[in-house]
Amino acid sequence: MDEEYDVIVLGTGLTECILSGIMSVNGKKVLHMDRNPYYGGESSSITPLEELYKRFQLLEGPPESMGRGRDWNVDLIPKFLMANGQLVKMLLYTEVTRYLDFKVVEGSFVYKGGKIYKVPSTETEALASNLMGMFEKRRFRKFLVFVANFDENDPKTFEGVDPQTTSMRDVYRKFDLGQDVIDFTGHALALYRTDDYLDQPCLETVNRIKLYSESLARYGKSPYLYPLYGLGELPQGFARLSAIYGGTYMLNKPVDDIIMENGKVVGVKSEGEVARCKQLICDPSYIPDRVRKAGQVIRIICILSHPIKNTNDANSCQIIIPQNQVNRKSDIYVCMISYAHNVAAQGKYIAIASTTVETTDPEKEVEPALELLEPIDQKFVAISDLYEPIDDGCESQVFCSCSYDATTHFETTCNDIKDIYKRMAGTAFDFENMRRKQNDVFGEAEQ
Repeated sequence: MDEEYDVIVLGTGLTECILSGIMSVNGKKVLHMDRNPYYGGESSSITPLEELYKRFQLLEGPPESMGRGRDWNVDLIPKFLMANGQLVKMLLYTEVTRYLDFKVVEGSFVYKGGKIYKVPSTETEALASNLMGMFEKRRFRKFLVFVANFDENDPKTFEGVDPQTTSMRDVYRKFDLGQDVIDFTGHALALYRTDDYLDQPCLETVNRIKLYSESLARYGKSPYLYPLYGLGELPQGFARLSAIYGGTYMLNKPVDDIIMENGKVVGVKSEGEVARCKQLICDPSYIPDRVRKAGQVIRIICILSHPIKNTNDANSCQIIIPQNQVNRKSDIYVCMISYAHNVAAQGKYIAIASTTVETTDPEKEVEPALELLEPIDQKFVAISDLYEPIDDGCESQVFCSCSYDATTHFETTCNDIKDIYKRMAGTAFDFENMRRKQNDVFGEAEQ
C-alpha cells in the first residue's frame, strides 16, 4: 500500500471501474479501493434476496414463495444498454464482452391515456401502430425517413433544416406532427426526460433518434440489451480488465483521509498507511465537502409473479410514461426483467419504477407506474440524493463522478466518463484509447 501510483480510484461503481480500466490500458499505475466488501457501490446488484430485505430494513425476510435467495440478483439502479450506444462500444473495444452475456430486452412501450402501446420506431411499425391516426402515420413516416437519411456532414439531407439553429419544435412543426406523436418521439425515441429539448437546436435530438433506430436495427425486438446476472456484472468486468493491466484492487478498505498539499491531492490514507498519487477519481460519497446536491431520484423495486399486462407477456421490457401524460415535468420509467436473465427465481419478475422527484410525496409521483404493475408481491422504496462535483477538479486533481440519474440507459453515465477523462488527460476521449493492446496477458501477440 505504501507506494506511489499515477491514479487512485475510490469506489467501484460503473463510472469508476470503466475509468480505472481505461487508465490501466493506457499504461497508468492504478490503485482501486472500496470501503464496501462488494463491487458496484451505488450500481451493484444485491444477492441473495435476504440481503435485499435486510438492506431495506424488512426484518422478516423473504417468504418461501420467493424461491431460493441465491437465484436473485437485484439491481439497485435499473438501466439498460442501448445496443448501438457508447457503453456497448466501450465493452467491445476493451473486449470486456468476454466476461459477459447479454440478452435483448423484449419490448419498448409508451404510456398514453392510461394505456401502454409498443413504441413504433420503424416505418412498418409506425404504419401498424394504434398510437396514431392514418394521416398522422404518414406524416410520422416522412419524419422517420428524414431522420434516417439525415447526415450532419451532407447539407443535401437537411431539407431546409439547419441542424445548428433550427429548434426541434420547428422540425416537428415542419412535419406537422401532433402533441401525442411529439410526446413519444421526444421521450420514447430520443429518450429525453423533460421537454426542455424542444427549444434547443435539433441536431442532438435527430442523432438520439438515429441512435435508437440503429440500436433497434441490430437485434430487432428493442434497442436495449441487459446482462445476464444483472448490472453488477458490468463494473466487475471492467475491474477485471484493469487487473489484467496491472491495476491493484482492495475491497473492504476504509478511506480515512484524502491528503492534500497546496490544494492538490497527493495521496490517500487508509488504516494508518498512505498511498501516494498524482490524480484521484471517486464517487460523491468519498468527498461530501466537494459535491452539491442536485436533486433526488425515487426508485421502487417491485417483485411480481406475472408479466406486465398488455406487453405480450414479455419477460423483459421498458415502459416510458411521458411527463405530459401525467402532468409532470419529468418522465416516469419502468424497467422490467425476470428469471430469463438469471436475476430472479423461476416465474418471478422484477419491475423497477423510477423518476426524478418533484414534490414532497415522491411515492405518490410514481403511482401511475405502479398501477401498471399490480398485483405487486413486494415493494422496496429507495429515495436517493443526486450529487454533482462543485468544481472540475483541474486544480485539485480530484475528479468526482456524478450520481446515477433517473434515465433508463447508460448514455448520460458515458458522457460523464468521457468528460472526466478529458479533464484528467487534457485531450478529448477517443474510443481508440480503449483498444486492448495485442500482446496483453492473453498472449495474443501478432506473429
